[in-house]
Amino acid sequence: MRQFAAMVGISNPYLSQIERKLREPSERVLDAIAEHLQTSADVLLGQVRARPEESSSVVRAIGQDGDLTNARRTAFVEMYETFRKVTRAERKRG
Repeated sequence: MRQFAAMVGISNPYLSQIERKLREPSERVLDAIAEHLQTSADVLLGQVRARPEESSSVVRAIGQDGDLTNARRTAFVEMYETFRKVTRAERKRG
């Protein structure tokens, strides 16, 4: 993490806060992170907003789809997660 923060040009604590969703990165920082990860800022935003520990392969695929805008990715993931919650609730009711 320290090496990556240095490569991007930010402090390790700031990177940690971004990772833990305590701070939103500036556009400059977001662009630098995306460049070092060899991806776009839009794709990165989709991945940052998804909770990695809970992300399904579908959510990861949506986050990586370069044809969708960030707003559409977010809406798509929200709809998908809502369908999953409803389906789980229906199964519990039996």
